[in-house]
Amino acid sequence: MFNWLFTTTIGQMICTFFISMVPIIELRGALPIGVGMGLSPWTALAVSILGNMVPVPFIIIFIRRILNWMHRFEAFARIADKLEAKAAKNGEKLVKYETLGLFLLVAVPLPGTGAWTGSLVAALFDLRLKTAIPTIFAGVLAAGLIVFFVTYGVVLIA
Repeated sequence: MFNWLFTTTIGQMICTFFISMVPIIELRGALPIGVGMGLSPWTALAVSILGNMVPVPFIIIFIRRILNWMHRFEAFARIADKLEAKAAKNGEKLVKYETLGLFLLVAVPLPGTGAWTGSLVAALFDLRLKTAIPTIFAGVLAAGLIVFFVTYGVVLIA
């Protein structure tokens, strides 16, 4: 029934798009998965960037309300505290280097970085949407190009 997701170009694009929206995996995992499923590296890059950017405005707009709600329940309060601590730790770069810090936080393809973390930090440090979204997009694009060239190099070698 779901065989078309992995055997058609549209299905592969849909899978890659949704994988790139998942926290932690994001574009860094979606792009090589898309290429591995059979998409061209350029198509996988474009779809991964688009998918990775979809959650960004929602995170920036709603994360404070979600964290406040989580603090009302003991089971979720620890998770909220960890997220806020992570944002505070990464936020030092934002305070020191402003938008360049946010860009680097998103652009460096390492664990604990990316659009989700950048959006969380931007929201908790009250960065305006008109500044945060283009900066995060530039970081996602840079990370995408880094992962693209690594992925494309592996495809050429194989």
